[in-house]
Amino acid sequence: MYLHLGGEYVVKEEEVIGIFDLDTSTVSKHTRNFLNKKEKEKKVINVSFELPKSFILVGDKQNEKIYISQISSATLNKRSGIIIK
Repeated sequence: MYLHLGGEYVVKEEEVIGIFDLDTSTVSKHTRNFLNKKEKEKKVINVSFELPKSFILVGDKQNEKIYISQISSATLNKRSGIIIK
């Protein structure tokens, strides 16, 4: 199955490592440093020019990409069918 991230972007669900809320996850300096590092490596893709609400980590350890989406993490989780307890 595929997960629609917004705009014209879709990824395979099995490639999704995590879906994160930007408001809560970027409180940590470790997350901010990680995002800054990936942006410098040109591995961050903005899905839309609207206000970002979530980021999606996709790939594997050698080939990670981060998609910034205007869709909330809760909505993306529902679309993915991944059960979170």
